[in-house]
Amino acid sequence: MKNKIYAFLLLGLLVTSCQITETIYLNEDGTGKIETESLRDEHSYMQLAGENYSKEEKFEDTTYVFKDFITKYSETFSKLPASEKAIFQKYATVNVHIKKSSYEKEFRTTINQNFDKISAVPDLYKTQEYADDLEHNYALTAEEHYYKVSYTFDGSLFKRTVKITDEVEFKKQQDKISDLKTRVANIKINQSYVLKYHFPRKIKSVSNANAKISEDKKALELQFLLSDCLQNPESTNLEVILD
Repeated sequence: MKNKIYAFLLLGLLVTSCQITETIYLNEDGTGKIETESLRDEHSYMQLAGENYSKEEKFEDTTYVFKDFITKYSETFSKLPASEKAIFQKYATVNVHIKKSSYEKEFRTTINQNFDKISAVPDLYKTQEYADDLEHNYALTAEEHYYKVSYTFDGSLFKRTVKITDEVEFKKQQDKISDLKTRVANIKINQSYVLKYHFPRKIKSVSNANAKISEDKKALELQFLLSDCLQNPESTNLEVILD
């Protein structure tokens, strides 16, 4: 059941025409900040929603730190096995801001975390689902994602690594996304997925030739189609070598 809900959410990213930006700032000592932002493109969504666009009534403005959920639902948390507690603790310092306003026409979710080393950063794309798990005492629904995102940095080599964790679900989603892309092919919608990375030293080389490097060579921007990323998550793997 949870897998079906997650699949629905993934397809919903395409249907609502979402823009996702992942930003990382890395310091020389390996500390830094990571942020993911999901933003509904209103012009695109208006085309998809038609006359229902003006009838939409939604308002939510929520901010929380994940550790607040651990504290609030401590009874649920205390009964979890040590392995699951460890997963939730990785998200303790993650900050979430969700704004959904049909009046201001702003639908945005921002998730960020400061880190001492980027290898300790959890998969931020699972944050909201883990929060729901604690609130509703669900099994670990976020583990039903069919891929996992992680990072490493040894001072000279930065890696963004995406691994497929469920081949069966991966194939199902590929087929569904392919069908959905066909259905919306005649509608011009914005489905961007952008990586924006800032480094402490100049970039020597990047594994993806489409990356745009800044003038000072200390930052890069790499853009994909969101639908392509969902169909082939490993296409967003990246290696950056610094001078």
